[in-house]
Amino acid sequence: MPVYVALLRAINVGGTGKLPMAELKSLCEGLGFADVSTFIQSGNVIFRDGGDEDEIAARLDAALAERLGKPPGVFLRRPGELAAIAKANPFAAMEPNRVLVNFFAEPVSEDALYGLVAPDGEEVVALGREIFVHYPIGSGRSKIKLPILKTGTSRNINTIVKLAALAAELENRR
Repeated sequence: MPVYVALLRAINVGGTGKLPMAELKSLCEGLGFADVSTFIQSGNVIFRDGGDEDEIAARLDAALAERLGKPPGVFLRRPGELAAIAKANPFAAMEPNRVLVNFFAEPVSEDALYGLVAPDGEEVVALGREIFVHYPIGSGRSKIKLPILKTGTSRNINTIVKLAALAAELENRR
């Protein structure tokens, strides 16, 4: 069965979407996912499932909506996709904790970057279904304005590299 990483939007961030990872793991197992594990407290789930990717994301989003009161947003990636995203990082020379990748369900068009306000020197690049953002002063202090970022979910490069490795390890256990 294929391995997936689900990146959940707005889970345990800034006091919203509180969901203990043990409960998230149990919820995923209840949906029939196999070999479920979570990574850190921000809504990252690694698992196996033989279903259609869109159907998997919809099932998980619906189950989370029932638990949280609204659908948080679920973005699935395969282990190889995460490794490729980390490798494609246009800001590889920058500190990895200051580079966030924003994940989306569909490819991001270049016009999604129109209206960008980057007062602290932030740099933004759209590649496929992701938008990479370099935050020179850190994302917590940044005053960047880019509306599309509110519709996705972000992880720093360090987290993406770790998730790719954990997912590849599960994939190799066939």
